[in-house]
Amino acid sequence: MTKDSGSGDTHKITQVSDLDFGDPLYLHASDTSTTALISLKLKGTENYNVWSRAMTLALHTKNKFGFVDGSCRKSKTDNVLMLQWDRCNSMVLSWILNFISDELYCGQVFAQSAQTVWEELKETYDKIDGSVTFNLHQKLNSLTQDNSTVSDYYHKLNALWKQFDALVKLPTCVCEANKEFKTHNDLIKLMQFLIGLDESYSSVRSNILLIDPLPSVKTAFAIVTREESHRTSSQASSSVSVKN
Repeated sequence: MTKDSGSGDTHKITQVSDLDFGDPLYLHASDTSTTALISLKLKGTENYNVWSRAMTLALHTKNKFGFVDGSCRKSKTDNVLMLQWDRCNSMVLSWILNFISDELYCGQVFAQSAQTVWEELKETYDKIDGSVTFNLHQKLNSLTQDNSTVSDYYHKLNALWKQFDALVKLPTCVCEANKEFKTHNDLIKLMQFLIGLDESYSSVRSNILLIDPLPSVKTAFAIVTREESHRTSSQASSSVSVKN
């Protein structure tokens, strides 16, 4: 759309309807302040890394990460785009505030910039200290199957492993020492998985430990899962036989 300035010159006036899906300033009808972006709230240092990763993925999906990393800048010449930027910034800010604990919310609710809040939360809670590492280690070493399915147990354990790997950022290289460290790390995970299994799987665990070389934790999980499936099928068959 163009507007006559009165002197014969015309200039383009941007309309919100001109924005396409790929523009960071575009807001879909489903983009509301109550949109459920992720499934957890930021509590503090103990879950910042997981929360930040989940929010980053969600904001990238919505094409709004530019509002927290500063790459989407506010227009200084186009009033329509200025207002639309304000609207998008408020939307992103609402999303962030919706997914932090009530205690943190009170300290950020009066902020006006999504980027400022994002950077402040990172500066405050993106810290690794002994207590965070200890708590994660404690969860890893105390987690057991506890009569849950093998799949549920393994996925909980795997989630903790990924959190730990993200928390403790070790240097990477392509040397032989790196391969040896990975082998050692895989062994630790295998042992943690086997130790936490219910005693009903003790014979399966013993058989796995006799394999030379020892299998990966994924292979061990597959072996135990097959045993679980076999037992479930046998129990179902026995139940049918008793009824008949």
